[in-house]
Amino acid sequence: MSLISSLTSPAGLRRVLGFDALSGAATGALQLSLTGLLSSWLGLSAPLLQGSGIAIFAFVAMAAWLAMQATPPRAALAALVVGNFAWVAGCLLLAFGGAPAITPLGTAYLLVQAVVVLVLAELQWMGLRRLRPVALAV
Repeated sequence: MSLISSLTSPAGLRRVLGFDALSGAATGALQLSLTGLLSSWLGLSAPLLQGSGIAIFAFVAMAAWLAMQATPPRAALAALVVGNFAWVAGCLLLAFGGAPAITPLGTAYLLVQAVVVLVLAELQWMGLRRLRPVALAV
């Protein structure tokens, strides 16, 4: 079994979702606990860091809940995947012109987030496609 196959299997998908939740919690906690310092280092506004730090915890809650399911509900997993792809787009927009005072470190911070979240979203998407649709009761 290849690495991709193992990560998109039902058990692997739960591990990917768990990693999404843990990495998101770490990022959100970092942004909320060190807002002032990060704002000066990254050139991103404090309200942006705080708001996105809070928003991350909605993704964390959903990813953690999905990770605890034997078979994650397809609709909820699809919503998480869409949210993750939107996060990637937001990071790229900010990194390449959406944040007027961004520093090189800020650009790197956003690009690292974009790459990590893109990989997670793609693995989740592949896992979603492997899940069998639930048969409707007649």
